[in-house]
Amino acid sequence: MKLYYAPGACSLASHIVLQETGKSFEIDKLNVPTKTTATGDDFMQINPKGYVPTLKLDDGSVLTEGAVIMQYIADQNPDSGLAPKQGTMERYRLQEWLNFVGTEIHKSYSPLFNKAMPEEAKSITRNLLTKRLSHVETQLADKPYLMGTKFTVVDAYLFVVLRWSERVGIDLATFPRIQDYVARIASRPSVQTAMQAEGLIK
Repeated sequence: MKLYYAPGACSLASHIVLQETGKSFEIDKLNVPTKTTATGDDFMQINPKGYVPTLKLDDGSVLTEGAVIMQYIADQNPDSGLAPKQGTMERYRLQEWLNFVGTEIHKSYSPLFNKAMPEEAKSITRNLLTKRLSHVETQLADKPYLMGTKFTVVDAYLFVVLRWSERVGIDLATFPRIQDYVARIASRPSVQTAMQAEGLIK
């Protein structure tokens, strides 16, 4: 398998999940402005959507969308515990969290990176994000991870998104449980390895 990524983007979550499996895989860095990869591929021919993460499977087929990619990886490695078994209520709870992180948190960060977005609009977005993060803070009151005592794919996803906070003016100091959560996940060997590979840490 080959993961196409951009350093520190949401593709980092898929990278972490791949590292969690302990299986071998390749990575190929996307040059976002030129839409070419480090190996010289025309990325638009691989994924016409033009964004990462994108996962090329061993048979040459391609998967896109982070939540789907992470669940695919987990299902190919059922002993990893990265996702509950398909068809169980626990799996639907995971998908519930994936949808929440994707639509209510991840996509709320996106406008804050847009230089053309008026500051008034950014302020509204930050207030909305604060409410969403307050929900996460409450949910972490009695468990170390979103799904309970076990790290799952959604924790990789939320961790990556939360890392963007300082860059866009979101202060996590008012969320001590979230701060502990981020530190807990950052210490995982899979996370350290993925971040080193992407040049995010030494």
